[in-house]
Amino acid sequence: MRIGFAVPQSGAWATPDNMRRVATRAEELGYHELWTFQRLLYPVGHTMGPTYRSVHDPVVTLSYLAGVTSTVRLGVAVINSYVPPVLLAKQLATLQTVSGGRLTAGLGLGWLPEEFEAMGAGFERRGRRGEEFVEVLRKAWTDDVVEHHGEFYRIPPSHLDPKPSPAPPILLGGTAEVALRRAGRLADGWVSSSREDLAGIAPRVAAVKEAAARAGRDPAALRFVCRGVTQVRPGGGDDRRPLTGSYEDIRADVADLAAKGVTDVFHDLNFDREIASADAKEAMRRAEEALEALSPIG
Repeated sequence: MRIGFAVPQSGAWATPDNMRRVATRAEELGYHELWTFQRLLYPVGHTMGPTYRSVHDPVVTLSYLAGVTSTVRLGVAVINSYVPPVLLAKQLATLQTVSGGRLTAGLGLGWLPEEFEAMGAGFERRGRRGEEFVEVLRKAWTDDVVEHHGEFYRIPPSHLDPKPSPAPPILLGGTAEVALRRAGRLADGWVSSSREDLAGIAPRVAAVKEAAARAGRDPAALRFVCRGVTQVRPGGGDDRRPLTGSYEDIRADVADLAAKGVTDVFHDLNFDREIASADAKEAMRRAEEALEALSPIG
C-alpha cells in the first residue's frame, strides 16, 4: 500500500506557505504522492458544501510544488473532460518534464452542468467525450504527427512537442458500472471519489480488473487509488465511517483497504468540514499532526 497526502487546496488554509510546508514535510516523512483536485466554479446557491467554495487550480498548484520538492510524486484527482484536451496535454507534458517525471494524471467526466456551460462544452454524452479525451491526450504525448478527427475534437496534422518522457500514467474516476469498465479498458488505474462508500470498494476494484482482463490487459498492472476523506475524531465506534476516528482506527482502515485490492490511499483533509471551516492556523495544526501520525514510515 502506497500512502499519499492531499495538499491544502481549499479554503482559508490553502496558502502557498501552507502548501509548501505540507509538501516538503510529506516528502521528508516518506509519503508516496501529493494530491490535488479540481473545482472550476461554485454556482450561487449550490449546496455542494464548503470544500468546493474556493479551490486553487490543480495544475498550477502542482507546478508550484514541483519546484519545492524533488522525489515525492504529484497527482491530480481529477481534472474533468470539459477542458480542451490539447491545451491540457501541453500543460501536463510540461509539468511532467519540469517535475522529472513525477506526475499522475487523474481524469473524470465531470458532474456539474454549470462548469460545462462555462467552458462551452456539452454536458450530454460525457462518457464518449471522456473516452475521446483520453485518446487525444495519448496521441499528443506519443505521436510524432498528431492528427485527430473525432466526434468532439479535431486536430489538423501537427507537431505537439516536446513529448513527456515518460508519458504520465492516466487514472480514470467514476462509480457507474460503465465508468468502471472504461477504466479497466483504457486507463492505468482507477481513482475513487470523495463520495465513495469505502466499505463497498472491493466490488468496484473487481469490476475494473474484470474489464481489463476482458480487454486483454494485465489487471495486476493497474493502480487503485482511494481518495481518503480522512477525519480525525475521538471515540471511533462500530458505526463510524472508514477513515474517520482515531489515528489507530484510520491506520487499521488503510490496512483493510489494502486487503480489498486498493493499492494507494491518500489522506485528504480538504474534505473534512471541520478543516474547511477552521481558521488557517488551526487547520494547519491539525494537518501537521495528521501528517506525522499517519506517516508511512512512522
